[in-house]
Amino acid sequence: MCGILGVVATTPVNELLYDGLQVLQHRGQDAAGIATAEGGRFHMHKGPGLVRDVFRTRNMRDLVGNWGIAHCRYPTAGSASNAAEAQPFYVNSPFGLMLAHNGNLTNSEPLKRDMFLQDLRHMNTNSDSEVLLNVLAHELQVASTKYQVDAETIFKAVAGVHRRVKGAYAVVAMIAGYGLLAFRDPFGIRPLVIGRNETAQGMEYLVASESVAIDTLGFHFLRDVEPGEAVLIDTRGQFVSRQCAEKTLHAPCMFEYVYLARPDSLMDGVSVYESRVKMGEFLADKIRHTMPHLAIDAVIPIPDSSRPSALELARRLDVPFREGFVKNRYIGRTFIMPGQASRRKSVRQKLNAIAQEFKGKNVMLVDDSIVRGTTSREIIQMARDAGAKKVYFASASPPVRHANVYGIDMPSRAELIAAYRNDEEIRREIGADVLIYQDLEALKKAVHTVNPSLTRFDTSCFDGQYITGDISPDYLVSVENTRGRPRPGDGDGEGGQLDLNLVTSE
Repeated sequence: MCGILGVVATTPVNELLYDGLQVLQHRGQDAAGIATAEGGRFHMHKGPGLVRDVFRTRNMRDLVGNWGIAHCRYPTAGSASNAAEAQPFYVNSPFGLMLAHNGNLTNSEPLKRDMFLQDLRHMNTNSDSEVLLNVLAHELQVASTKYQVDAETIFKAVAGVHRRVKGAYAVVAMIAGYGLLAFRDPFGIRPLVIGRNETAQGMEYLVASESVAIDTLGFHFLRDVEPGEAVLIDTRGQFVSRQCAEKTLHAPCMFEYVYLARPDSLMDGVSVYESRVKMGEFLADKIRHTMPHLAIDAVIPIPDSSRPSALELARRLDVPFREGFVKNRYIGRTFIMPGQASRRKSVRQKLNAIAQEFKGKNVMLVDDSIVRGTTSREIIQMARDAGAKKVYFASASPPVRHANVYGIDMPSRAELIAAYRNDEEIRREIGADVLIYQDLEALKKAVHTVNPSLTRFDTSCFDGQYITGDISPDYLVSVENTRGRPRPGDGDGEGGQLDLNLVTSE
């Protein structure tokens, strides 16, 4: 989960790209980068940290040109940030390419070997995004005649990328002297949307991970990039697109709607806010039918992504909705913090309980999901410390039981609290009096109801069914082995949770 952005404008784009990254900051807080182009020359600045910390006035002055791309990186690395893996990445052959990527390649290791042995290309980092860049560069070289680039050549190269690359990827790339290229994997797992803006000087285009960037930058939402589609915008603002995949299946990542995306975004025809309201509706129905005996004095959300679900749940159950936690806005999202120790410490820094909303009450806490259980355990204890009589806990999504291999920080089952526990064991582990999970079919229905044309989703972290069809048990074992993860029972940390370090996966 990263944030990507690409703009072709009629005026300098450095501020547009900076402001767009600020809006997409929730998608990645580990590193940020901007690249612009002036004629055939690229300008780039990138580094570790938040967007506001990476760029200074002197950096912005150097980012000249009317088109460019930007990236904010999601920290799936469990140790210190690696500045070398900040994006965009650059390669000078065959035409000069800059690329930024959101997702994760599931065949990056075989591709690296092919790149080195057959394509004679060298990787300088462990990032699969650099692998993707070199695959695109090689396919452009193969598709071009006399090293000339045109739309036909570029689309042929993207088709070659789709044939060779497996996994999830949404991409923005710059081709020196030509323009902006954006494309999405044939399953549409990671989001990518297009906006445009008509000016007196001509048409401007923006491609971004979420529509909120389009809205806040003053562009008008045009549409989503379709699965397998490539979009090409030259430096004059000429727009052309083509389906480049032989076979497609529209199956966006369900966790985008559960947690990752901002509620004011529109992705694949779905209002994220509306889908979360529906999640609360279906969760309330389950509570009403399976636990009518619960005496709930107040429904309290875990800020912020669970608030729409909690509001609707409270309304449907006819129970008072209360804000019981105050959030420190200057602490990052704990889910994407690298390492259990960081998350555990951050919860108390990030949230503080309002004691009078808990004292002597039976409270229903609502969160979007339970992944590792660290945050849930700490929050439940905070509610008890504030005087809650009973603490019920509801998750707007089902148990996360399986590794996610498409770019979300759930790469090892050993880390997931639900992987080897049933609901009762999870309840005891997090310390709740009652635990309620959303049913998977209800979750799918919540999003499908908002956009009935969406019938398939990647729900692999819930059901272990990997939508790309190329993930074997051996692959999952190899991922855990190469990343040095212990199996359950090989050294549990606090509360039975494993304090594990993660290896970079953009």
